[in-house]
Amino acid sequence: MRLPGRLSAAIDVLTDVETRKRPVSEALKAWGLNNRFAGAGDRAAIGNLVYDALRRRASHAAIMGDDSPRALVLAVAVRDWGQDAAALSESFAADSHAPEALSEDELARVVGELPDDTADWVLADVPEWLAGSLERGFGDNWIAEGQDMAGRPSLDLRTNTLKSDRARVMKSLARFNPAETGISPVGVTMPAGPGDARTPNVTTDEGYLKGWFEVQDQGSQIVAALAGAKPGEQVLDLCAGAGGKTLALASAMMNKGQIFAYDSDRNRLAPIYDRLKRNGARNVQVRAPLDGALDDLAGKMDRVVIDAPCTGTGTWRRRPDTKWKLTPELLAQRVGEQAAILAEGQRYLKPGGTLVYITCSILPEENDNQVAAFIAAHPGFSPTPAAELWQAAFGADLPLGVETAKGGIALTPRLTGTDGFYFNALRLAP
Repeated sequence: MRLPGRLSAAIDVLTDVETRKRPVSEALKAWGLNNRFAGAGDRAAIGNLVYDALRRRASHAAIMGDDSPRALVLAVAVRDWGQDAAALSESFAADSHAPEALSEDELARVVGELPDDTADWVLADVPEWLAGSLERGFGDNWIAEGQDMAGRPSLDLRTNTLKSDRARVMKSLARFNPAETGISPVGVTMPAGPGDARTPNVTTDEGYLKGWFEVQDQGSQIVAALAGAKPGEQVLDLCAGAGGKTLALASAMMNKGQIFAYDSDRNRLAPIYDRLKRNGARNVQVRAPLDGALDDLAGKMDRVVIDAPCTGTGTWRRRPDTKWKLTPELLAQRVGEQAAILAEGQRYLKPGGTLVYITCSILPEENDNQVAAFIAAHPGFSPTPAAELWQAAFGADLPLGVETAKGGIALTPRLTGTDGFYFNALRLAP
């Protein structure tokens, strides 16, 4: 397929997403099944167009004066992918799969600039109702944070030090030109390419099949390292999900001590069993979500790690469709769930233990505010100094700007080149 046909396909996919209210991944899969003539390169390019359109939906719609799938895709082609608007329009005439040629108004708008009085939330490419929250969280930098959250993410991997080392992983993946991550000492990264660049499929590599590495954003690696799990400790991973951070903890603990991996959702937990085998993680005991499954752990844990359910605002680069679906009601629901899980998690700690609170959110309601409310209700807890945590995990000074008002650590694309994460380690008095 040539670019005009790919643009037309992206418009169709976005239209499907809007009319049928289904996730982008499902709409792209359905398009691929119905258009089997399209090769892997075509499908990747169409996916890039769709996701780029959603990443900057607000600013593209403002430029075009229209938020239709056609307007968004045309804006991506010219403004993000660098196509010449007039030449692109002319190319449509020679391609039977192309959209209609650009109108005079579209030609003028797509090469224009946003006016000086453009609303801040449009400049930041975030939902209007979240502008105040983001400003509270990031101050004068909130627009820049939103803009960086509208970029493409890198593909990051975590070396499984139970089976390999970073040099070996990079050699195995040399054909993809990997680089070392800037913060995580065990991370490998492949930056996102422009336009129709394809993301490497690393899960077919022999190193992955042998358990040498896992796909994991560097931000997730950082918060797992900050958790500070040590060999010989007793650790409860209370929201283990598919086990990404569980595996990182097992590696940090060198298979010594015990990790209890639990999740209230059996379906989320299901993949952990195969991943544990592939990674050679032998100090993990999976607890299925049954009544009383964790009762014997009460008051015995050195560390309780809570990777809390959240809005996922920190993953907007990877799942930009969720940015525009988020509602105040869903945020309130997640805040309630987080408070309940924190209250539950603290009862498993022994005196002097650490309650680790993690979200993949950039909203203060889920982060600093949540921690402040917990400490107010449980005065025996206090945050571990952020600089102390960072020095212990990485042997370096805390980067500028990452410490939050309540002593937490915020990771973002702008601050750390990662997905958005929040971290706070709360010590229980002995």
